[in-house]
Amino acid sequence: MIKVFEELVDIIKYIEETLPNGGIVLLVGDLASGKTTLVQNFVKMLGLKDEATSPTFSILNIYDDKVYHYDIYNEGSDKFMQSGLLENLELEGYHFIEWADEKLEALMQATGFEFMKIEIEHRGKNRAYKVSHGS
Repeated sequence: MIKVFEELVDIIKYIEETLPNGGIVLLVGDLASGKTTLVQNFVKMLGLKDEATSPTFSILNIYDDKVYHYDIYNEGSDKFMQSGLLENLELEGYHFIEWADEKLEALMQATGFEFMKIEIEHRGKNRAYKVSHGS
């Protein structure tokens, strides 16, 4: 089932309602499409004290031990899998992975991880959030 949202607040509410106890969210979109912005607003909505920033160079930022924010743009999914970060996905909390690709999605399916995939597209000055689920 695929759902499309036009508003950031609606997709954030959907994530929280669909994954109330945490889970894996694969984020797909062009450069500057709003992947980090989505995570920043999600962290604010949870009322966490940490401020979300892009983990482009650190690969992983953790916010109040509740939100794990990965950016695999520089390293790619192969390095993500080899680095041991895949084991982190078993930790309780929300796991947002920016720049997820088909390889990572296939691995999630092969290993039985349930996940939500959000594709972010620009539509003029607005964005569209296309959501699908996998396991």
